[in-house]
Amino acid sequence: MAAYSDHEHLSEVDKQAFPARFKGLFNQYYDRLLYFAWQFIHDKEIANDMVQEAFLNYWNSCSDPSIDEVHARNFLYLNVRNLCFKHIRHDKVVEKHRKILDSDPVEEYDVVNEIIRSEVLGEIYKAIETLPESCKRISCMSYLEGMKNQEIADELGISINTVKTQKQRALQLLRLRLSPQTYLSLLMFISNL
Repeated sequence: MAAYSDHEHLSEVDKQAFPARFKGLFNQYYDRLLYFAWQFIHDKEIANDMVQEAFLNYWNSCSDPSIDEVHARNFLYLNVRNLCFKHIRHDKVVEKHRKILDSDPVEEYDVVNEIIRSEVLGEIYKAIETLPESCKRISCMSYLEGMKNQEIADELGISINTVKTQKQRALQLLRLRLSPQTYLSLLMFISNL
């Protein structure tokens, strides 16, 4: 790979391990970072570009493939945030008539909240993926797509009681799979639908 030129000082073992670790980080954090970037940019394509650029920056700047996941995650979130802010500043100069931000700059507090929200949603989505197929399908339709019980029943050709039972079963399983704080966040999210 051409990118190895940036990692020439690494041993052959490290050179072989780095792409696998990088792929694992990409698979684990891509969706979370995309949601995080979208919170600032509100454009999925541009947010996607920001996330890809952050991963490219990580690839090019990482001199130690054994660096722990926390450092890699922090690097990626910080990089995405900075890329988003840079994009926003550029847009404000190019398009003065279009308001991207409120008159107040984005507060650091808001950034931290969005990181936490992205991580919590990532854990919820990950837990939903582990549910049995019928629970997973009905949970996604209800909680992620916002469909009503009757709409789900009609689309799947099942009774409304089956929908309710599967949703109840899904919540019981999610309660076992999620931390109490994450489960509470899920219940709050559901109550706002």
